[in-house]
Amino acid sequence: MFVVHVQSKTAKIEFVGIHGDALKFLVSASPIEGKANDELCRYLAKLFAISPNTVSVCSGSASRKKRIELIGMTEEKVRSVLNLLSWED
Repeated sequence: MFVVHVQSKTAKIEFVGIHGDALKFLVSASPIEGKANDELCRYLAKLFAISPNTVSVCSGSASRKKRIELIGMTEEKVRSVLNLLSWED
């Protein structure tokens, strides 16, 4: 599980770095009716090459700051994919 900061209604969908204690992602969808959360989950599933049903927003669904779970993914794998070898919790 890890913490993300999501900025919605942007031109691109991408990981942009660290924002405080969270991984920052940009998504193009609006936060209305969970569309930004859905887009983030689809993006993470594609990024980590896992099934979309193994990605979930555990808390913060109505907030920019969320806790995300990627079932079966280790912290080391997340760091490797995002090139965050020096990232600390």
